[in-house]
Amino acid sequence: MTTWASDELKKIEKADELNLSSLRQDGTYRNQVIIWVVRVGDDLYIRAVKGRTSPWFRGTQTRHAGHIRSGGVEKDVTFVETPDSPLHKEIDAAYREKYRRYPQSYVDACLTPEAQAATMKLVPRTMD
Repeated sequence: MTTWASDELKKIEKADELNLSSLRQDGTYRNQVIIWVVRVGDDLYIRAVKGRTSPWFRGTQTRHAGHIRSGGVEKDVTFVETPDSPLHKEIDAAYREKYRRYPQSYVDACLTPEAQAATMKLVPRTMD
């Protein structure tokens, strides 16, 4: 598996938002969505606040691949589901820390069992 370059991790970690487009079965990209992203160690994680039924989350399930843009970094990625991750407490803490200046209700929405069940790790990928 490919890993993130140190400078990519730093840039994405500093950015508030991430633009995500998932890949359709026919190879075209779905419309971009803007979501929050956090870093834990050398990995990046995203969550669907509305859980596994969120339209953008369902879109990632077609090919588990897409494209992201954040902090000046553009990258093709693989979406790796991690709903039962032993890192949930660390991911929760990363959301609390990074987005603490936002209303608590926004941050809390990222910490619910539904959001945790829709946690994905972003893994850089080479073109298919």
